Amino acid sequence: MIQVQARNIRRVVILANKNKVEAETLVSDIQNYLDELGIPNDCIYTVDADESIALHTDSDLAICLGGDGTVLSCARLLHPYGIPMLAVNLGTFGFITEVCKDEWKEAFEHYRSGTAEVSRRLMVRVSVFRDGNRVFQGHGLNEMTIAASGISKMVSLDLLINGTNAGKIRSDGIIVATPTGSTGYSLAAGGPILDADLDALIINPVCPFTLSNRPLVIAGEDVVEVVVREKQKTQISLTVDGQVFFPLIEGDRVVVEKARSKALLVVSPMRNYHEVIRDKLNWSGGMHA
Repeated sequence: MIQVQARNIRRVVILANKNKVEAETLVSDIQNYLDELGIPNDCIYTVDADESIALHTDSDLAICLGGDGTVLSCARLLHPYGIPMLAVNLGTFGFITEVCKDEWKEAFEHYRSGTAEVSRRLMVRVSVFRDGNRVFQGHGLNEMTIAASGISKMVSLDLLINGTNAGKIRSDGIIVATPTGSTGYSLAAGGPILDADLDALIINPVCPFTLSNRPLVIAGEDVVEVVVREKQKTQISLTVDGQVFFPLIEGDRVVVEKARSKALLVVSPMRNYHEVIRDKLNWSGGMHA
């Protein structure tokens, strides 16, 4: 029998999307509840994709208020600190934000009592090298995408896995997704759904010219390199989690590898990952499946 041990929460930081109408009211409710429990807390209203934050050294839990996009931003902000996120969706529930807005207190108490697990989600570190120098580095919870900036334009890329030439890719772009990101852009581009806690990456060409180019699942320890070939017919851009943008030029080498830190997500006590997939994708088995 597994012994449940209560968690001692020293300080909570609330990260709220200031563009969400209900955020301010919910922040007030959460802060009042934490004050009643005698738990120190801070609130940071966040919206910018490239900002950074400084946390109190005692902070050991973050409550993130918004949608899946807010969680992606919070994952990038929090990954250097290694503290768990309790993600609360201000709509219904999302793929990542499994906790609805009226469930936050129950979810918090499950975590505090030690009955809620923490999911350790793989993140990617993305680096761009130009003329031997690193000109960009970023982290993502969902995916890295290289794509044409113009409409209906193909890009030409060299793909390497652990230094081995894995082929030339002519396509609208290429996605390197995490298991968490497997239900996002990669899924829309025909990629597989992976269990969120797997240690793996998906390489997914977007609308490839050669139909034999298919999504590929590789080990999380593998290193992916994408080289922008010469004589492109369009401008090319790199995005991380659909939020961080960096323009690429011919000859750039993009390296994607597992980040040293992981995103820590408090698991909802109300529903699990497979229930979320079933409901979000309408796997009802009936006429409207």
